[in-house]
Amino acid sequence: MTMTPVQNEFVLHFGEMGSRWGINRTVGQIYALLFLSKRPLNADEITEALSISRSNTSMGLKELQSWSLVHLKHFQGDRRDYFTTPNDLWEIVRILVAERKKREIDPTLTKLRELEMQGRSGDDYAEARIAELRELIEMMTGFYDEMEKLETERLVKLMTFGSRIVGLIDKAGGAIPALTKRK
Repeated sequence: MTMTPVQNEFVLHFGEMGSRWGINRTVGQIYALLFLSKRPLNADEITEALSISRSNTSMGLKELQSWSLVHLKHFQGDRRDYFTTPNDLWEIVRILVAERKKREIDPTLTKLRELEMQGRSGDDYAEARIAELRELIEMMTGFYDEMEKLETERLVKLMTFGSRIVGLIDKAGGAIPALTKRK
């Protein structure tokens, strides 16, 4: 498989960004290639297109599968595994957010709760900061849980309102006590 210049530039960029996102360069490149491909690709096609080793391809595909970012496909009469990404961009975003929450936020929240349950340590400042951080993360995860329940169309509408929502909150703040700023 030969990539176009645009595809190549996109794949290279995703590889560079991969390290900033917590994945290695090859995994980012594999994902980008699959994302841009009109059809599912097998491991040999990926290996050839990216000029990487077959083992790197296999490891990268396993990592992407563990993130639920690639789907396995089979074709009648072909024993090879083919890989593709979800077509729906919102599904991809939802998967990424859910996986990051599971891998990064949830363990941190668990640790903060464990620290609070240990009881008084004599360091009131540290205890207060831990409690404050836990409350913030719980608020954020609660918001995430509510947004995750929304169907995509409603979520898109909500996001397009942007700063208008803040204006509504400001206007309603005096009338609805829960919307007033906490100090």
